[in-house]
Amino acid sequence: MNSEFNIAVHCLTLLSLKEDHMANSEEISKSVCTHPARIRKVLGLLRKHGYVATKEGVGGGYLLNPSTENATLGDLYRLLAQGSLKPSWCSGGEELPCEVAANIQGIMDQIYGGGETALERYLDGITMKDVKRQIEASGTADPV
Repeated sequence: MNSEFNIAVHCLTLLSLKEDHMANSEEISKSVCTHPARIRKVLGLLRKHGYVATKEGVGGGYLLNPSTENATLGDLYRLLAQGSLKPSWCSGGEELPCEVAANIQGIMDQIYGGGETALERYLDGITMKDVKRQIEASGTADPV
């Protein structure tokens, strides 16, 4: 799993909990504990896909699209992290004489593909509204 997925869920949840549903990258980065440029990169992609809008100028920032509460974590996973379950390297190679080496990559691709499908199905059952509810139920500090 890549960290952009976590950053996106964190940002969208934070925006959903703010009274005006808006914050700038500096505010958000303090909550996420990462650099504002990294926040802007993830939020730029989320803006491109309609999850947030931007408001320019003094007092501006990222504004949550109201329909985002119905987005699933599966939607965000496919946008930001699909394919990240499979490692970038796998042992073996089809050209090798060893039976295991010649077949392991294809078999592991099937295994990771099945895991990816199961993960997406699971994440499709969790909405941003569900995440917000869990945060609210925790009863801890107010959002930034």
